[in-house]
Amino acid sequence: MIEKVDKRNSDQVKVTFILPDDHPYGEDVYVVGDFNDWTTGDDKFVRRSNQTYSTNVMLEEDRHYAFRYYSEEAGWINEEDADDFETNDFGETNCIVQT
Repeated sequence: MIEKVDKRNSDQVKVTFILPDDHPYGEDVYVVGDFNDWTTGDDKFVRRSNQTYSTNVMLEEDRHYAFRYYSEEAGWINEEDADDFETNDFGETNCIVQT
């Protein structure tokens, strides 16, 4: 799941990526995309008090960003609730989030 909150008096949107408590991807899951140069380790999912896992990124509004989730155990994972999908240079599918 993805939640978006426009930050007042800013051109930024807070995007929260959320995984359920029972996700099957292992302990260390990251959101990676063109907003963080596809670098794992920067945006790790953290368990929250409501038993979900989430991570937040601040993105410029009125843009679209390619992303995927990554875990050492499960590899590349797509978000079913992404705004759109596009084929990447490796013949796989990236998720798109529109801010």
